[in-house]
Parts: sequence; C-alpha cells; structure tokens
Amino acid sequence: MKTSQDYIVREKITLSQRATLPKNLLSKKDAKKELSKVRRELAEFQAKLYAHDKHAVLVCFQGMDTSGKDSLVREVFKDFNVRGVIQHSFKVPTDIERSHGYLWRHYIALPSKGHFGIFNRTHYENVLVTRVHPEYLMAENLPQFNGPEDATEEFWQMRFEQINNFEKELAQNGIFVFKFYLHLSKEEQKNRLLRRLRRPEKNWKFSEDDLKERKLWDKYMHCYEQAINNTSKDNAPWHVIPADDKSNARLLVAKILLESLSEHKEIQPPQLDDETSGNIDKYIKALENE
Repeated sequence: MKTSQDYIVREKITLSQRATLPKNLLSKKDAKKELSKVRRELAEFQAKLYAHDKHAVLVCFQGMDTSGKDSLVREVFKDFNVRGVIQHSFKVPTDIERSHGYLWRHYIALPSKGHFGIFNRTHYENVLVTRVHPEYLMAENLPQFNGPEDATEEFWQMRFEQINNFEKELAQNGIFVFKFYLHLSKEEQKNRLLRRLRRPEKNWKFSEDDLKERKLWDKYMHCYEQAINNTSKDNAPWHVIPADDKSNARLLVAKILLESLSEHKEIQPPQLDDETSGNIDKYIKALENE
C-alpha cells in the first residue's frame, strides 16, 4: 500500500483524532538511512522534470511553530540541483503585497516549468493567522470590510473557494500541487520551545510571541481543521503528517512525493533528433582523437 494512503485527506477529518506519531515508528538511524535513498531518487526525478520542461511541482508546508518545517525542507531536498528548486518563506505581507489581492505574492512565486517550488508557510496563512487574528485583515483595505466582525463564516468560505480555484488553475497548467500539514502535539511543541530556551545557540529562534500564540492553540487547531477539510481536493490534496518525530516526518514527506511523482511515466528527458542520435559514435571518436 502506498505511504500516502495513511495520511492523505479524502474526507472530513478531526485533528484531535489524528496521531502525532506514525504507526510504524523507525529509529532515527533507520529513518535517516532510508531518507538518504529516497531523496536521491527524488533528485533523479527532478533532473527528468527539468529536462522534460512541461510540468512543475509545488510543495506546500504548514504547521505550528516548531513543527520542523525548516529542517524538513533542508533534509528532504538537500540532494536537489539548486538550479531546479526554489524556496519561498512567506512572512508578514509588505505594504506592496497588501496593495494587491492576497494571492498575488503567491502567484509571482510559483515555480516555472521544469522546477520544484517550495512554499514554507503558504497562501493558507490567509485563512489561518488572519482567522485567529481577524483584525489583521484591516491592513488589506478590503471593500465592504469595516472591522473584524465582518470576518464571517461566509467570508472564510469565500476565501476557501478562491484558494480552491487558484490551485485548480495551477493543476490545469501542469503544476503538481502537494500540501503537507505537520501535525505536532502541544506537549511536543512545549518540549521544543524549552530546548530553544535552554540551548544558547538556539535562543535566537525564540520569540515571546511564540508563547502568546501557544495560548491560542485550540483556535489554531480549529482553523487548520477547517482549512484542510475545505481545500483538500484531488488536484491538490492535503496530507496530515505526524510530526512529533522529525526524522520520521521527513521520511514520510519524501516517500509520498516520490511515490506520487513516479506515477508520471511521461516525464522523461527529450529524445535526440535522428541525425544527432545517429552520429553519437562519430562525436565520441572525434573527442577521443583530439
């Protein structure tokens, strides 16, 4: 059975009922060893995708603070050719970004054909952080939006529909869309925040805002659940990845990507024209005789 079957969202889910550790937990050593093999195969696919030049891959990561997004991106994609992959980490929108529609900055960051694009935090911030803090929407200067009270259920359903249409358009234009939610337990987040505070070399990662947002954990879980349930579609499915163990989470993401992408047998390097192909021996001899 494919790895993705245990983690893909095909019907409505309840996050509190989803495990934060995988069923078959590998040791850190075994997970790292298997990941090394899988990511080499992913890199081989990347080379074919680049040469084929008709499709792109967009990989989206969401998760609470400390869920391991940065290190996962580093470890899963470390064997890729840097010319074929680009990462965007979307922070608080700039004034210029806010002056456009909220999806604009994501459109212009999409991968071109032949490339992998990684969104580390994504367009879903616009139905997560802004839903927990609807006052942030005031900075978007939206028409008929006069205050946080205007962020009604109808408003969020509108945004879900806009996001679904955005991702449908991407799929129709040859972009394979993957969305991963790194499902971290509240207890494990506490442990990781404590490590940041207790290890001087990690202190720079800590912000007092981390504790303020942690108090809103239940609100965030509700918003994640709503976002996932409303936007997991065949053309852009969500995968809920148990994230309490970083090594196993990285391996699961890599395996799901490889299994899904390997189904596209049509993605192959272009064939040489007949003349060039027929003269390969000639070219080899010419080089050897220099």
